[in-house]
Amino acid sequence: MVRVIPPITAVETIAEGPAIRELRRLRQHDGPGRWRKKKGMALVETDDGAHQLAEIHWYEAHGIGKVKMKVKRWL
Repeated sequence: MVRVIPPITAVETIAEGPAIRELRRLRQHDGPGRWRKKKGMALVETDDGAHQLAEIHWYEAHGIGKVKMKVKRWL
């Protein structure tokens, strides 16, 4: 398990609305909203306590917040 240490920088929107492949699952599990898939860079704490910069991806919607955050690649 990893823990993201704020702030998240260089935030970009990758996809929104029907362009999101997991839109149906997001709406069923987390509720309706204007869903967006985003990416950014942040410092991440690994299991062994080390800190490393990583590119992370997540989904977010207004009123729901960040959901399903994951590390895509280590920088």
